[in-house]
Parts: sequence; structure tokens; C-alpha cells
Amino acid sequence: MAAAPNQDDTPAQGAGDAHHDQPHSPFRNPKVLILGGGALLVLGVGAVVFWLIARNYESTDDAFVDVQIVRVAPQIAGLVTKVEVNDNQTVRPGQPLVEIDSATAQTQVAEAQAREAQARSQVDNARVQISVAQAGYDQALADQAAAEAQADNAARDLARFRALQATNPQAVAQQQFDQAQAQARTAAAQREAAAKAAKAKADQIVAAQTQVASGLEQVNAAAQELNAAKINFGYARIVAPEAGTVAQKTVAVGDYVQPGAQLMAVVPLNVWITANFKETQLDRMRPGQGVTVKVDACGQTKVRGHVDSIQRGAGQAFGLLPPENATGNYVKVVQRVPVKIILDQVPRDCPLGPGMSVEPTVKVR
Repeated sequence: MAAAPNQDDTPAQGAGDAHHDQPHSPFRNPKVLILGGGALLVLGVGAVVFWLIARNYESTDDAFVDVQIVRVAPQIAGLVTKVEVNDNQTVRPGQPLVEIDSATAQTQVAEAQAREAQARSQVDNARVQISVAQAGYDQALADQAAAEAQADNAARDLARFRALQATNPQAVAQQQFDQAQAQARTAAAQREAAAKAAKAKADQIVAAQTQVASGLEQVNAAAQELNAAKINFGYARIVAPEAGTVAQKTVAVGDYVQPGAQLMAVVPLNVWITANFKETQLDRMRPGQGVTVKVDACGQTKVRGHVDSIQRGAGQAFGLLPPENATGNYVKVVQRVPVKIILDQVPRDCPLGPGMSVEPTVKVR
């Protein structure tokens, strides 16, 4: 007979098989532990290195290309006769843009020239009158001197006759005395008339000089009117104020334009970046620090620049309706401060224009 199986051996064998079938934990493998620890160490070192590098830079995506757009508008009213530029055309300073009908302005120039010529003619006439009055005054002075001499001689004769009559009444006839007295009176009257005539001639000189002064003022006024008319005539030809690119052209030949109405805009070639950094990013930011600008419109192109200036005050303080934080509940919000960034060199194949998005990164350490 076969021997009965040992019941004590069966459970022991089952327990051993169960222990043998349990999966081994990878964390008990020394290689896994070494690799995991190394990976954690590399990540830690990488994070530290990234932090050490990243803290040297401040960047923002709230930044745009900025420029001082020049609005082109006429200063006189008139009919547009010629438009010499097209949209997006590059122009140089002084290049003709628009011409306005100048017939009216040209007529004003001619009228102002005529008034100036007339005023100068009046001045020349007044100067001639001065010369004539001066000659008459000189003659009047000579006549006055002769009259004074005659009056003095007649007065002396009368004085001698009077003295002689006083000492010897019979020596001088009454008729001679009366004649001497009449001659003295006549000579005195002639002397007075000559003096008045000389004064009248002097007054004529003063009047002529006044006419010259008044005429010179009229000449000056006419010259100013002529200058203004020439300026208005020059306004009929509108030129580019500076180098740039034409944008928003709304004028066409045949349009009747009014002063101040925008015809087009000229976008200057000199652009800069206005970056709105958080106020917490300005601790170490200073003018002159280098900037790397990523332009969305230029793909991966990196443009170099530098910080030009930092606005003294948050942007919201210069809004149309500044915030009133002294009333109601207040919640602190990190403000944005505009920073002006100058581009050191703009790529020729990168069309930068106002409003384009950029991402500047400033090295602050």
C-alpha cells in the first residue's frame, strides 16, 4: 500500500509558491534608486541654475511698438488738384504730397504786393515833400533874418530921431519922425511875419516827417500782409514733414478740403518700444540696461535695444478718469508702469509699425 501523503508538507509548499509569485518593488532595486536620485539631483540643480539665470531678467508681453505719428492736414481750404503719393509709400522730408488749387492765394499775393508798392510810393512822396519843405524853411529863415535886420535898423533910426527930438525939437521935423516911426513899425511887422512864415515851413517839415513815419508803418503792414499771403500760397503745396511711410490716406483729386481735416498720416521710421512692466519688476531696472526684443511680426528675429527711460508714475494715473482710491473699498492691484525702450538697430526686413506686439526682456543684473 502506498503511504499516505504528509499533510504537514502540503501547506508549507503552498506558502513557498505564494511567496515566490509576489512582484518585486522597483524601489528596492539599487540601480533604480541610484538613477532616481541622480535625476532628482539633476532637476534640483537645473531648477537652481534656472532661478539664478532667470532672476537676472525681467520680461513682459504687455509691450508694443510706438511712434510719434504725424498727421498731415491742410492749413487752407481749397480743391485738391494733385495727390502725389500712394498708401504705404516711403517718403523723404520735403517730398510733395498734395497740391491744392492756389488761384485765390495767388490773387491775395498780388493784391498784397500792390498795397506794399502803393505804401512805398507814398513814403517816397512824403520824403520829397520833406526836401521841398526844408528848402522853403531855409528861405523863410533867410527872409526872417533880413526882416530882423531891417526891423533893427528902423528901430535904431527911430531911437536916434527920438533922442535928437528930445534934445533939440527943432532939429527933426515932425514928418521925418513920423516916417521913421512908421518904418520901424512896418519893419517890426515884417519881422513878425517872417518868423511866422519860418515856423509854418518848419511845421510843414514836421508834417512831412510824420507822413514818412506813417507811410513806413503802412509799408511794414503791407509787407506783413504780403508775407502772410505768400505763406498761404505756400500752404497750397503740402510736403512731407519728415521721413516715413504714408498711412491712412483718405484724400483724392477733386476733394474740397478744409483746414485741419486729416488727409493722411506719415509714420516716421524712428520707432521705439513702450513696455508696461509691473511695478514689482522695476526694483533693479535702470536706464541704459540691455534689452532683447522678440517681435511677433518678425518670427524668431531678436532685436537688440536698451532702456531709455522709465515713466514716473503708473499708466492708469494718466488716464482720462484717474482712479479715486480714497473712497469705498480698496483692493490692491499691481500697477503697470510704461518703460521706453530704444532699438539699437532695426532689421531691414522687419516692418515695424505702431501697435505691433513685442516681448522685451531686460537684463537687470
